[in-house]
Amino acid sequence: MAPHIATNTTVGLDELLEFVRPRHRAVLTTARSDGRPQSSPLTCGVDDSGRIVVSTYPERAKTRNAKRDARVSVVVLSDDWNGPWVQIDGTAEVIDAPDSVEPLVEYFRTISGEHPDWDEYRAAMLKQGKSIIRITPERWGPIATGGFPARLAEND
Repeated sequence: MAPHIATNTTVGLDELLEFVRPRHRAVLTTARSDGRPQSSPLTCGVDDSGRIVVSTYPERAKTRNAKRDARVSVVVLSDDWNGPWVQIDGTAEVIDAPDSVEPLVEYFRTISGEHPDWDEYRAAMLKQGKSIIRITPERWGPIATGGFPARLAEND
């Protein structure tokens, strides 16, 4: 049986967003005040403007860090652990309540579709004081899969 060979597929922005849209598992990395990385597993989506969007709270470390230093990275994973993934570097914008409510509606729609009661959802977002982080992709690596180096697939 031949080994599973790792892949790296270089893509443009449109292909990147097409890859990310159906995938909602990610790890966001921000910089702590001392410059060291802080990573947060989270759920993400892609908004109508092509930004990666994340629902959060203002007191979370990722939110505070992104407000202080907008340079962030997000690794978007497939549901299957061995599935393809991509790292996206970009600039984060944090929007707090009450201005976050309509962007949070769009966030929900990108991930889950229509809510049975949007008025109830909006009220809950305000009551919880939810924030949203929008990440504008600036550079990204290839869409990758893990596995063996290609040199190991060669016959001796």
